[in-house]
Amino acid sequence: MFLGTHSPRLDEKGRIILPAKFREELAAGLVLTRGQERCIYVFSEAEFARVHEQMREAPISSKQARDYIRVFLSGASDEVPDKQGRVTIPPALREYAGLGRELAVIGAGSRAEIWDAQAWNEYLAEKETAFSETDDPIPGIL
Repeated sequence: MFLGTHSPRLDEKGRIILPAKFREELAAGLVLTRGQERCIYVFSEAEFARVHEQMREAPISSKQARDYIRVFLSGASDEVPDKQGRVTIPPALREYAGLGRELAVIGAGSRAEIWDAQAWNEYLAEKETAFSETDDPIPGIL
């Protein structure tokens, strides 16, 4: 499970050093792809295969499903971290997420997410108030 918030930097070659807590899960390989709210999703190979299987169950007659699958998979890139735990983020994904040098890598349970640090801080500032004031039941959460 991916947890916490980490603050790596993007180097001049477009690489980040994965948080130490995430390296074991991602050492054999990972998949980067477009995520919602202009972040990059980071899946282990096994989790990406599970997500892909769920997508395969969507009816091909659904335009919404076709559109989502096309955008999600066309932006995907399989990567293997080097011995120092560095992984290259492809230029198209860096552009999609608007990544600068300062990043936020957050744990989101079954995946990690890579955000531009300023974008993450703005998102979090906006959402924390609503989170702290939530008193309605959230489906699937106690």
